[in-house]
Amino acid sequence: MAYSNKAEEELRKLSMEMRYLEQTAEALQQRISMVNAALTDINYANMTLDGIEKEKENTEMLVPIGGSSYVKVKLADSNKIIIGLGAGVSVEKTLPEAKATLKERLDELEKTMHAAQQQFSQVAERINSGRSRLETLLAAREGKQ
Repeated sequence: MAYSNKAEEELRKLSMEMRYLEQTAEALQQRISMVNAALTDINYANMTLDGIEKEKENTEMLVPIGGSSYVKVKLADSNKIIIGLGAGVSVEKTLPEAKATLKERLDELEKTMHAAQQQFSQVAERINSGRSRLETLLAAREGKQ
């Protein structure tokens, strides 16, 4: 009877741990999705800057504004870029400075993505091993009843 209580306690603890791990995995998936969106945004910005870099002043261009929409503009000065710093603050930078800033952000986001993916893999591994143990305990419990 003592073994049965011990097994039941392990079953309860394992069930709680599994719920916690599943919530953690879900949070990590959301984080990965947000980082992916930020990476896409920065890649679009880089592509736009690359396009601007090749153009001359007063060239008519289509500039993406999001949602697969564009605005037709005339390029006044290809070397002055307004770049957001966060919290509603933006500064004017030269094109090379803006590209360097975006490259730094891209590198940082890629590191964040790699770390989140590693954490997700570890959590998924723990979930799989926990499920196996849970199935074993449930099968043993069914066999005893």
